[in-house]
Amino acid sequence: MKAVRFSRFGGPEVLEIVDLPDPVPGPGQIRIAVRAAGINASDWKKRQGLMDPDLPQTLGYEAAGEVDAVGPGVRDVAVGDRVFGFSTDGAAQAELAVLSAYAKVPDRLDFAEAAALPSALETAARALDELGVRDESDVWGGATVLINGASGSVGSAAVQLAVARGARVIGTGSPASQDHLRSLGAEPVTYGPGMVERVRDLAPDGVDLALDVAGSGVLPELIKLTGGPERVVTIADFVGAQRNGVRFSRGDSGRALYVLEQVGDLIASGRLVIPTIQTFPLADVELAHRAGEDGVRAKLVLLID
Repeated sequence: MKAVRFSRFGGPEVLEIVDLPDPVPGPGQIRIAVRAAGINASDWKKRQGLMDPDLPQTLGYEAAGEVDAVGPGVRDVAVGDRVFGFSTDGAAQAELAVLSAYAKVPDRLDFAEAAALPSALETAARALDELGVRDESDVWGGATVLINGASGSVGSAAVQLAVARGARVIGTGSPASQDHLRSLGAEPVTYGPGMVERVRDLAPDGVDLALDVAGSGVLPELIKLTGGPERVVTIADFVGAQRNGVRFSRGDSGRALYVLEQVGDLIASGRLVIPTIQTFPLADVELAHRAGEDGVRAKLVLLID
């Protein structure tokens, strides 16, 4: 099969399309003929040598396609079903991929739309769970939640999930993102100097909880607004979390894989909007990486024929 791989660290030019053996699904896993695979910032961090030290490496943690083979014990899908989900071995940017967590693609979604969702939704749902923003929560039901960096893919997902769970959401973003944040159900404020005062204009007594998606060095301000580090979670500032006693979410205590099964209902009820997507053929993965690193404001997805 054709797959994206790199054998040395560096810029997008190190990416290659190579022939690799077809993967085999293990117990509880499925193999799909990939039709679309999402690209995330972690992909270029891996390529730059900022994550795994080993070489060579494949890429891709989220994909959508048609079931091609099932492993022992799989009973919930069959060959030919349209599914989307996660490749835990990070090899979804390929013609074939093994998924260890998956769900059927809702009828109203195409493959590119489905492949754009898993990573952002799982990350957002997990972080909100860790904050205690849950539908069944007695403690934080109807909480006011501040989301720092609310206009990106994870931030937008977090806004929509928090609103769907009954929270009041204040979201920080650039001046250009304010209308977008409002359309998602957030009360927008601009980030930068004076952010604390702008949030207090909307919530004079501060906020109950805060989620940092941007990693922009504002954890002390979030602690000030919430009243304590135990009320703040970050997914983007590991060093700041250690320094300020804030929880850093990375899935060590479990992942929010259940959210894949909720996608259809969320979209049907209007509580989840599909992000803007920019697609590239698999052969143009280098161009896709360059677009991502240049800051394109769209979810990047590779299409596989």
